[in-house]
Amino acid sequence: MGNFQLKNDCVHFPGHMPCRFHKANGVKCDACDHYQTAQHKILIIKLDALGDVLRTTCILPPLRRHFPQACISWCTRSSARELFINNDLVHDLFFIDEDADFRLSVESFDWVINLDTAKTSASIATYAIGKKKTGFLLHEKGYIYATNDAARLWLEMSGFDDVKKENTKTYQQIVYEILDLNDDIALPMFPLTQMEKDFTRTYRKKHKLDDKPVVGLNTGSGSRWPNKSWPVSNWVRFLKLLNFSRFHVLLLGGADEEDINEHLASEFPQVLNTGGDNSIRQFGCIVNACDVVITADTLALHIATALQKKIIALFGPTSMDEIHLYDRGIKIRADSDCICCYNKVCTESISCMEKIEPEYILDILYDIL
Repeated sequence: MGNFQLKNDCVHFPGHMPCRFHKANGVKCDACDHYQTAQHKILIIKLDALGDVLRTTCILPPLRRHFPQACISWCTRSSARELFINNDLVHDLFFIDEDADFRLSVESFDWVINLDTAKTSASIATYAIGKKKTGFLLHEKGYIYATNDAARLWLEMSGFDDVKKENTKTYQQIVYEILDLNDDIALPMFPLTQMEKDFTRTYRKKHKLDDKPVVGLNTGSGSRWPNKSWPVSNWVRFLKLLNFSRFHVLLLGGADEEDINEHLASEFPQVLNTGGDNSIRQFGCIVNACDVVITADTLALHIATALQKKIIALFGPTSMDEIHLYDRGIKIRADSDCICCYNKVCTESISCMEKIEPEYILDILYDIL
């Protein structure tokens, strides 16, 4: 045994492996400047969906400012794991499909934050051991209840479509009010590693993207919300109008968009199909290669926001007002009475998304650049 002491109460030591500072430079506890115990423990619960998890990371910078010695834990699903890579403000992750139940039965917190009105999230917040709980909890009779007036307003928006439609506050404004944070609203956090930044540079060089603006077209919205997507026919019309001598065009999407993007790439050989099998981090690196992203209300929108890209965001069945673009984008919605219906499948003969004209989006693209 060496002449050193393991400080196993340090928030950076996960227990089953060395901390990142030891892995990076071999430093041991006695000579480490990063030793920190949990003076204040905060648990954040946010499970679904990936875009919602990402945009909720905007609460981390003000929490760190107000509680500089806090150990911040986040409870989510393992599918969101990659969103927290290189995020220094979250010390620990709990996954409800892995270890959360065991750990929450033992650990205690000074503040439990749940910003999700779903019963699973509310039950976790109720079950967790905490001195203070903010947001949404589950009553023993099985219903959701809010802990303060700001949370109650968000709960009412979950319950009534007309209240949701009338709202003019962004999601970030609402959650800051629930948490009584008076700070300027921070960006969502998707910090790229140096290796990922190098990947973006290499990607741009490999595909010769450095000579003119790069426009990313996120063509779908996943299988859960097909009604949020701009129709394929509109993408085709848009690409027919586009002057390819002025732009590089990347087709963005996941597995659900592979067929759409293959169809568009076959009809328009000038575009670059980036594939649908990228990891979240790889997808983020490709978004980082873009100057402008045109997208519906999807994870791509929130990643582009976090990476401070220019954005043209298209809205129909979901709330445009809830989305915060931090003065770097333009939000577009159709002139339709049925907007913000929150129906996953459209029942109209012409959907609100179809009514967003490609010619108008093209004009916006020229203006935003």
